[in-house]
Amino acid sequence: MPNPINVRITTMDAELEFAIQQSTTGKQLFDQVVKTIGLREVWYFGLQCQDSKGFNTWLKLEKKVSSQNIKKQHLMQFKFRARYFPEDVSEELIQDVTQKLFFLQVKDAILHDEVYCPPETAVLLASYSVQAKFGDYNKEVHRPGYLLSERLLPTRVLEQHKLSREQWEERIQVWHEEHSGTLKEDAMLEYLKIAQDLEMYGVNYFDIKNKKGTELWLGVDALGLNIYEKEDRLTPKIGFPWSEIRNISFSDKKFIIKPIDKKSPDFVFYAPRVRVNKGILQLCMGNHDLYMRRRKPDTMEVQQMKVQAQEEKQQKQKERDQVEKEKKRREAIEKEKEMIEREKQDLMRRLCLFEEKTKKAERELQDQLERASMLEQERRRAEEEAARLEAERQAALLAKEELASLANAQRKSQEQLVSIIKYRAKEAQDDLLKTREELQMVMSAPLLPPPPPMYEHLDENSDSEENTSTHSADLQIEGINDHRKEEDRITEAEKNERVQTQLKTLTLELAQARDDSKNTQNDFLHSENVKAGRDKYKTLRQIRQGNTKQRIDEFEAM
Repeated sequence: MPNPINVRITTMDAELEFAIQQSTTGKQLFDQVVKTIGLREVWYFGLQCQDSKGFNTWLKLEKKVSSQNIKKQHLMQFKFRARYFPEDVSEELIQDVTQKLFFLQVKDAILHDEVYCPPETAVLLASYSVQAKFGDYNKEVHRPGYLLSERLLPTRVLEQHKLSREQWEERIQVWHEEHSGTLKEDAMLEYLKIAQDLEMYGVNYFDIKNKKGTELWLGVDALGLNIYEKEDRLTPKIGFPWSEIRNISFSDKKFIIKPIDKKSPDFVFYAPRVRVNKGILQLCMGNHDLYMRRRKPDTMEVQQMKVQAQEEKQQKQKERDQVEKEKKRREAIEKEKEMIEREKQDLMRRLCLFEEKTKKAERELQDQLERASMLEQERRRAEEEAARLEAERQAALLAKEELASLANAQRKSQEQLVSIIKYRAKEAQDDLLKTREELQMVMSAPLLPPPPPMYEHLDENSDSEENTSTHSADLQIEGINDHRKEEDRITEAEKNERVQTQLKTLTLELAQARDDSKNTQNDFLHSENVKAGRDKYKTLRQIRQGNTKQRIDEFEAM
């Protein structure tokens, strides 16, 4: 029994390993991969690998893996990638897993500058990729530095502006906060809706020459074939929608496109290698098939997928609404708890203040009581002193009266004595000895002391205060409706005023830190398109003007 073949499949966000048999076909391997990741919109994807010469190629589904020209190694390596792109992601991508795979692949192409993206758009897209990864901004969780380890912008954009990583983070964080309430799946879809308007989005470029030998680019995308000048891969000069093409074929390096319009000559160009023409043929067939499918009623499978996706979306929305309702209920409870806690703290503060006032009042009352007691004591002492003084005064008055009475008695006595002396002096004039003896007797009698001085006692009082691999393929166009509706499209920025405002604001913000000396060729081309009022869809309408013959003649003349 032959040994099994070990293969590794790398998706945009995971690695899968399988052991397959020598008889395993490409489709069997592909089916195993899509089943593993739960993908049903399989028509966009393929398994990319390197051939024996090191060139990128796609695994052919109808052949055995072991018989294909794939680089031989112990562990065969494949990349699971989108090979074809939708015209409008919001209308065509059904499953969340499909949206995520496209989001990751387009993001990777922009970051590696495989798809040119102007600085202001790159910053806005970065903010949506942050929302898709982290969810709503939360200042308590998303601390400064939470984006420093993330690759969010092309190196070209970083080098063209004089801003540090911290300053870039600040700007992206502001726009991350702007997307609050946007679900992660919706953030990825918003990213793709803006990215699909970039000129290089979904375009595969091939080196070709016209009959004159002029070197040009052939761009193959979901909407048709475009011709670019060698120095400008942003602005196509001539366009051919898939609805104008009935057959494509190549012989060696010569590629022939036969238009629907039989009056028009064949559209012929030359590739440098046959391998290139094989790649062009496969891409044309695949893109044309999808272009036609979109313009026909949905198949039963797609209808079922859409119904299922709608039911899943409704169920998820119901669950989200329930989660949101529960979140709001919890927030309300938290707010109520916070309010109660604030009220409690307020009451505690007021209680503390009241207690402090009460203690102060008690202290003041105690002081007043003490002062009152002191005053009472002083009053009593004053009363006692007053009583004492009054008693002394009364005593003094009595003494005064007594002294006065005594003095009066003495005065009267003296007057009486004087009168007697005078009387007797007259009688004793004759008898001197008798008079001297009488006088000696009077003088020897004791005299009363003079009256003591009288004092008045005064009453004194005092007061006191207080926050693919055939060589030819016929392309069918029957049974389609509105086969060139893409020419009526407008960009997301033009139809979404919010995106338009955000891009204008970012342009003004970044202009101040822009170093124009580091502009690339694509920067200059983009700037010229903006000044001329051109965008992806206005250019598309312009390069498809006139009939098919006129545009083929124009191509030959380049």
